[in-house]
Amino acid sequence: MKKLFNYINNEVLVKAASLNTANISVKIIAGILISKFIAVHIGPQGMALIGNLRNFLSVIQSISISGLYKGVVKTISRCKTNVAELTKTLSTVFYFGFFSSVLLAFICYYNAEFINNLIFSTNYNYTYVIETLALVLPFYALNMFVFSIMNGFSKYKILIIINIISQILGLLVTLLLIWQENIDGALIAVVITPALNLLITIVGIAFRQNLMASLKITEVSFSILNKLSPYMIMALVSAIALPIVMIIIRNYLIAEIGIKEAGYWTAMTRVSDYYLMFINSLMTLYILPRFAEINSRKTFRKEVFSFYKTVIPIFAVILIIIYFSRSLLINLLFTEDFRPVEDLFGYQILGDFMRVLSMVIAYQFLAKKMFAHFIILEVFLFVIMYFSSIYLIDVFGLRGAVMGHCLSYVMYFGIILLLFGSSLFGVLTEENMDEY
Repeated sequence: MKKLFNYINNEVLVKAASLNTANISVKIIAGILISKFIAVHIGPQGMALIGNLRNFLSVIQSISISGLYKGVVKTISRCKTNVAELTKTLSTVFYFGFFSSVLLAFICYYNAEFINNLIFSTNYNYTYVIETLALVLPFYALNMFVFSIMNGFSKYKILIIINIISQILGLLVTLLLIWQENIDGALIAVVITPALNLLITIVGIAFRQNLMASLKITEVSFSILNKLSPYMIMALVSAIALPIVMIIIRNYLIAEIGIKEAGYWTAMTRVSDYYLMFINSLMTLYILPRFAEINSRKTFRKEVFSFYKTVIPIFAVILIIIYFSRSLLINLLFTEDFRPVEDLFGYQILGDFMRVLSMVIAYQFLAKKMFAHFIILEVFLFVIMYFSSIYLIDVFGLRGAVMGHCLSYVMYFGIILLLFGSSLFGVLTEENMDEY
């Protein structure tokens, strides 16, 4: 416990408070303002359509960079003093990512009508939005490529400043487009604001003047891709499966109950995203690197229970406050039209609490490179989420969507406990306490 607090005080707060916390704070404030504008100018129906587009955009963006981001950051940070290895890594990732994003852009552009029908159904024609998305997609991929390089070289201050500027610029553009064009403006804003991060590319190239000279197509190495492939697969599974499941559930709500009800559920998930940002950030900053250092069951058990004893109670209190303040939150974030969202808070919050409990232990999959376990469990989670949500929606209506979310993470947490039960609760002896 003391080690966790010391780490947070000495590392997280000192190195990341002015960076990560500021970035998340700006992101949350921008998200709240955008949600309020959508609620006032468009309403629940628009919230549902925008939710589907955001989920689809998340999938396409992940595919466009082939899930390479985290793997690139770790690889560059490890080999940044090895010029030959660094050149191979940069060249391989750049050309692979560039051609992947361009190919995906062509696919999206020439199948825009088909994609529109999948996302919005044939009742809405926003084909031009999908075409716009396709045009800006390579810029997003390039931005993320340079972003990962700068992250790998630990240029945190530059990154956070650019992120904050980009988010503020994106906020202003989004509010202006919603004010001028309502739902059309909101949809266009969703797809073009990531491309506004072109500032990242410009500054990134300026920061590494020899960057372009390091990008040689002759240095492309399949061995580099092979090393990065586990990270690619894990990132793609996580980044693609959940948004797709959410699109399917939202479309089911629209078809079976109504588009306004789908908008209420989308609003609830937006609130969930806001309060989960900080806890996810803390786990990324502390749990993952700490678990990577652990080589014994005793230490693993100690770290997990230390986090449960220190951070989880605080998180639980915050969730309780959010639950009892839900009426006020709806007035703050949305409008009176979104009052039915109040009934969704209970199961959503309980599900998110179970989700965090699970993630604390599940980070061990990433830290110890247990890729197969991670992928199988993630797929199981999303399959259970889909079937349970559809079944419970049929039985309980709109509330069934959040009930499915809750049930999925309760089951997920149960399986996590079964997998790590011996490490967490088993009797430690001299023979097994150092085994891992």
